[in-house]
Amino acid sequence: MSFNVEGVSIPDSKLAKEITELVRTTAPPLLFHHSSRVYYFGALSGVRRGLKFDRELLYAGAMFHDMGLLHEHSSPNKRFEVDGADVARDFLKGRGISEAEIDLVWAAIALHTTPGIPEFMHPVVALVTAGVEMDVLGLTYQEFSDVQREAVVKAHPRTIHFKEDIIQAFYDGIKHKPETTFGNVKADVVADKDHSFHPGNFCSVIRRSPWQA
Repeated sequence: MSFNVEGVSIPDSKLAKEITELVRTTAPPLLFHHSSRVYYFGALSGVRRGLKFDRELLYAGAMFHDMGLLHEHSSPNKRFEVDGADVARDFLKGRGISEAEIDLVWAAIALHTTPGIPEFMHPVVALVTAGVEMDVLGLTYQEFSDVQREAVVKAHPRTIHFKEDIIQAFYDGIKHKPETTFGNVKADVVADKDHSFHPGNFCSVIRRSPWQA
């Protein structure tokens, strides 16, 4: 069920309803509610920044962004982000969405774990990542009011142990293809030359986030 948070709600369209039904019946509640919160936090960020964006495309990007973690959508050798982007692309084809818009959603999903790039791209790409970074890492936690955070979490609850639950979900979705986690090679270069360098740890950032159980 859609609800309104300061002017932000899920688009009341056939496409959005189909997306909701698919993700609700395919993904576990942990990922369904996480993806829903990503949409709301991403859209609220866009409104606050004065960005112009298609909310239907943002909803598609947010709801499909973790579908690649599911066994039925997981390839043997592609990054889970690419698997999720491919699921979204296949779903959107034939539903009146242009190729350019499908490519936009694909990029938003494929890049959502690649920091430092999405924020400079099209608002749909930037806001999917913004929503993920808020819900998982709490990077912009203080930029949202208590009213906004509480309203979103009331409609789409976080599990009591969400931080550990989401880390486990990531691991379960990629443990059969660890080679696909190869990331930013520049961190390897610095580590090779500077033995005092300690690369950032994604799981540590999640655990330090300001979100409380």
